[in-house]
Amino acid sequence: MTRPVGIEAMNVFGGVAFLDVRELCDHRGLDMPRFENLLMQEKSVALPYEDPVTFAVNAAKPLLDAMTPAERTRIEMVVTCTESGIDFGKSLSTYLHRYLDLPSNCRLFEIKQACYSGAAGLQMAANFVLSGTSPGGKVLVVTTDISRFALADAGAVEEWAYSEPSSGAGAVAMVISDTPHILALDAGAYGNHAFEVMDTCRPGPDTEAGDADLSLMAYLDCAAGAVGDYLRRVEGADFRESFSQLCFHTPFGGMVKGAHRHLMRKLYKAKPDEIAGDFEVRLGPSLSYGKRVGNTAGGSVFVALAGTIDTAGIDAPVRIGLFSYGSGCCSEFFSGVAGPESAARLGGMGISAEFDKRYRLSIAEYERLLAGDAVVRFGTKDAELDHQIIPGAWPADGAGTRLVLDKVVGYHRHYIWV
Repeated sequence: MTRPVGIEAMNVFGGVAFLDVRELCDHRGLDMPRFENLLMQEKSVALPYEDPVTFAVNAAKPLLDAMTPAERTRIEMVVTCTESGIDFGKSLSTYLHRYLDLPSNCRLFEIKQACYSGAAGLQMAANFVLSGTSPGGKVLVVTTDISRFALADAGAVEEWAYSEPSSGAGAVAMVISDTPHILALDAGAYGNHAFEVMDTCRPGPDTEAGDADLSLMAYLDCAAGAVGDYLRRVEGADFRESFSQLCFHTPFGGMVKGAHRHLMRKLYKAKPDEIAGDFEVRLGPSLSYGKRVGNTAGGSVFVALAGTIDTAGIDAPVRIGLFSYGSGCCSEFFSGVAGPESAARLGGMGISAEFDKRYRLSIAEYERLLAGDAVVRFGTKDAELDHQIIPGAWPADGAGTRLVLDKVVGYHRHYIWV
């Protein structure tokens, strides 16, 4: 019998500030019917003293704080999953190791494959646990991504006008072990689909480029291909009957809706009313948190998972199907089982309540951030951070539980607890 493996503990961190997406769309003069298709309400906005390291550490810290010293010593691998790296050689995991005060006998590394990185990190960690080479060992997997745009001119605004409202910031921290209290993975039950395509990319640290229509088509192809590969591998599996809930990579809710419709038509020739009803029941809960933080790239499918576990009213064990897609492209459909304990433990993280504490940016404050030079960009050698750039957003309690970027000295980033 295969040993149990999966997510032991999990948390989502959405930063300290957000922007109302409808206000942004009104300000940009965007087409309202097109806005409605986004199924978005808010987007997290990374402030200059927030970077992929601070997001990751702030997501992971509550998980480690809940562990005993003996449990912390069993974290033997730290995997950061990101397309927002801050150095070509040094991985974010090294900073996490320091600021989370983890044991020295740790593997530290980073995974990149656009928005698929988190699923890759999860599978890497799960297979380490399943290998049995270090019985009882745990892995800390953290997805962390931010979107920052430079408001250079009117042409730049127009170029990314429709990706801006859905591009967010956030981190998801997961402890992977043989005691999967949050999600017990179905080991060996997965399907992959991959091919080379230039749909979206990040050719520069602050640049996102691509073809939205091509990206949608690649996403749909991968959804069908990965689900098909899963059904081929797993005897008796059925997309409609085997999964009580579904969680998809969520660039925006409308894209998930389109992929679900595509699959239901392709597999069952389902009618519109049936498709709409199934979406509401099996995918509706997964949008609960994504519509509040925006696209978190590598963590998006796990933000969807957190939303499902927290809001779907799980009162008995249920099988959840998860679809991860990363541009370029690689995808995976996999599954696991969650139950009432999952909801109780994840509920203890208070994810929604933490979102509620974020500072609401005005459009003027948001545009000042875009137009300013306060952001520490990739390759910055020296910098001092202005922590009062948005006074209302600064953590006021002084509890020493929130990590922020303080300065950069000789390319080395220095952080402080506030």
